Amino acid sequence: MVTPQWPGVDPEWSRTVSVESTSSIDPPGTVRRWHVLDNAAQLSRRGLEPAGTLLCVHGNPTWSYLWRALLGAGSDPAHPWRVVAVDQLDMGYSERTGTFRRLADRINDLGDLTDALGLAGPVVTVGHDWGGSISLGWALAHPQLTAGVVLTNTAVHQPAGAGTPPALRLAMHPAVHRWGTTTSDAFLRVTHALASPALPAEVRRAYMAPYRGAGRRAGVGNFVADIPLDASHPSFAALGAVAEGVRDLRVPALMLWGPKDPIFSDRYLKDLIGRLPHADVHRFEGAGHLLAEDRDIAAPIFQWLADRDVAHRGERPASDAAAAAGGQEAAPGPGPDGFRPLWDLLGEHAAGPAAADLAVAEMSPAGTVSRSLSWKQLDRGITELAAGLREAGVGSGSRVSLMVPPGVDLTVALYACLRLGAVVVVADAGLGTRGLSRAVKGAAPDVLIGIDRALAAAAALGWPGRRISVHDLPAARRRVLGAETSLAALARRGAVLGPDLPLPLPDPAAPAAVLFTSGSTGPAKGVVYTHRQLAAMRDTVARTFGIRSGARLVAGFAPFALLGPALGAVSVTPSMDVTAPRTLTARALGDAAAAIGATVVFASPAALRNVLATRDAMDEAGREALERIDLLLSAGAPVPEPLLAQVQRLMPRASLRTPYGMTEALPVTDISLEQIQAADADAAAGTVAGAGNGVCVGQPVHGARVAVAPLAADGTAPGSRPVTEAGVTGEILVSAPHVKDAYDRLWLTQRESDSLPGWHRTGDVGHFDAAGRLWVEGRLAHVLTVPGGVVTPVGAEQAIEHLDCVRLAAIGGVGPAGTQAVVAVVETAPPARKAGPAAEQLAHRVRSAAHTAGVEVSAVLAVPALPVDIRHNAKIDRTRLSRWASRVLAGGRPGTP
Repeated sequence: MVTPQWPGVDPEWSRTVSVESTSSIDPPGTVRRWHVLDNAAQLSRRGLEPAGTLLCVHGNPTWSYLWRALLGAGSDPAHPWRVVAVDQLDMGYSERTGTFRRLADRINDLGDLTDALGLAGPVVTVGHDWGGSISLGWALAHPQLTAGVVLTNTAVHQPAGAGTPPALRLAMHPAVHRWGTTTSDAFLRVTHALASPALPAEVRRAYMAPYRGAGRRAGVGNFVADIPLDASHPSFAALGAVAEGVRDLRVPALMLWGPKDPIFSDRYLKDLIGRLPHADVHRFEGAGHLLAEDRDIAAPIFQWLADRDVAHRGERPASDAAAAAGGQEAAPGPGPDGFRPLWDLLGEHAAGPAAADLAVAEMSPAGTVSRSLSWKQLDRGITELAAGLREAGVGSGSRVSLMVPPGVDLTVALYACLRLGAVVVVADAGLGTRGLSRAVKGAAPDVLIGIDRALAAAAALGWPGRRISVHDLPAARRRVLGAETSLAALARRGAVLGPDLPLPLPDPAAPAAVLFTSGSTGPAKGVVYTHRQLAAMRDTVARTFGIRSGARLVAGFAPFALLGPALGAVSVTPSMDVTAPRTLTARALGDAAAAIGATVVFASPAALRNVLATRDAMDEAGREALERIDLLLSAGAPVPEPLLAQVQRLMPRASLRTPYGMTEALPVTDISLEQIQAADADAAAGTVAGAGNGVCVGQPVHGARVAVAPLAADGTAPGSRPVTEAGVTGEILVSAPHVKDAYDRLWLTQRESDSLPGWHRTGDVGHFDAAGRLWVEGRLAHVLTVPGGVVTPVGAEQAIEHLDCVRLAAIGGVGPAGTQAVVAVVETAPPARKAGPAAEQLAHRVRSAAHTAGVEVSAVLAVPALPVDIRHNAKIDRTRLSRWASRVLAGGRPGTP
């Protein structure tokens, strides 16, 4: 055939192959003509020996063109692989056979082709859409050749109770099917429209080219008709054989997924993970069905091939063995290495002299305790609920999303799930509706436990998982919300079953929780912690801050409310919206402190600002209660020294501590108000080398090591040698027993975060001073590359915020990398009436302040309010500001940043 000019395709790759068919639907001796894209001749001409073969199988209604980026990458001398991308029979530029080829026929057809090509191992199959099932069927039939499998947006099984995706249901409807898939090109156009961003016109034309005319689209219609929805379908048994056979695949596996797929949604990914638990998984937020068009998948696939050494390994992956062991339960009690589970102190209190003492309390808006449990009641409530949940099918490895406000119910539910070995998924409403929905769908919980509002959102937004309400509901309300039972009912059932039945201790290395980041620098990421890592977090917090059994904790931040019982501390959450820290008032804080005789308070900087702003409304009992506080912890964002100094007057006895950390490792370093003041004095006097240009966050906490990977001139941190020398700015690295296990279903992100063995890359930038203190200078993603070098934002922002007319400041860059101009965006006091260029006098003062920090500001913009994250109400979205500033400085309307 004459090879057309297809964008991105080297004409040398295109070839046709004559293949003798062994299919039972073809007469003996039938020869079929296949079209493939194959870089073998190119590799040979260049003298390159391929490490193996990628066998790429498209779905419907695409063709081998889908895999052109893999062919290009496989031809790179740095990592040569033969790539064979097939056009299935009746598809692409392969022969139109005139026969209806079902799944089993297509698996057999592919085997005929690979035999004709003389394909030898190692072979890694790559499949998309229904090409995923076909490629897996080939892999199961050729175990001696298969070295790995890669899957993108595909399925091998319809999950129980899941309806057929609406788009497929429409395409299969008798009144639509033939016209939509064959007579017209509607099915092709709809599929191509799923790309995000939209396909360029020339790429769309290339995808349409082999399907021009109804006579060339019969395969498209037959593919749709061959989808087995129930056991009566002719291909049901063949697909079932693939689905069950996959469970025995003992080769490395990679799943790359676009979650914005109306056909192969996350529920199919979840099913595949259950069948291939050792697989590496990465979900590309914002990508959809045509993942290979939406994102660069060639680079990660070749990174994975190298990381897993797929071309040379035939043994079972270590991660597979770990996954198989993960569901096993260890014997009760501390393990041989001294591991004590998160709930260990809770159980000791329940069985000891403190059994009848207060353990956890809730505050009402009126400022009184509305509910409370003693240690014995808490422990019994946990064991009863655990027994009820276990009978309801929740067990080791089950994912349970908890959408319950901090308090008695959440505490009991959390520890009951952990005792069962279930994995708790904690994604709070502080992520916003879109962020929360994205997080829940990505985590794919088996069960969702929530208040009415959460269950209503689950029903409206299509969140996965069986639904359990917190309280008993009327039958009609339960049906509307889709709740099958309640925590109250499960606890009653657990009491009947016998809550004293011992629960085995979960494997310390098994996943225990998926916690979500704030989403302030992109989509919120799920962070997986094992039972051992959660216990290490408890121990680190206890030793670093001296929080002992008997402490009394007011938690204005949900994670600390949940950690309280693990520390043996009496815990109360003040009356506030925990998803909006700035709603904490001084009255509510004082009431909570007085209710339990608090000794410890945890509150975010935004919460503390509002406490100070509302302190005049606090009554005498609240004031006295705060004056008895011994320890205040504030984290989540930098805490300005003046703010802490004002808080100190409210809590004169308290040691004010501002630990630095992140969802992936909390805490990392620690510093007190007095140490902050000393560090600032050193920076001002210049008496300690490296002091200044950032926020001083102190020294590593118990058991943690901290270093930096030095910045390069392009603003990246490629260094492979962690350093601690004073004055060297780089990405902050952390190593500690309580650092997260992995990012959930984000293999690429995890790979980047642990690219230095033994260290977690935090994404923050900072340096040490000569006294060994760490100074944070901002996020790696916010580093500016100006003509004179790199600029980190925090030092200049702090200098600007010292101006009496500036409440908050953010530094961003506009223009091409390497020649960026620095822009300062300020939130003024009083607030500016509208966003736009700052007045001349303000601009002059801002530039002068930034100059003292060594940063030359080119433009100054003023806004009524800077955009901050929802959870902490403090982290500024500098990337968003830079885009806005670029638009404004180019003459666009300011609008709202």
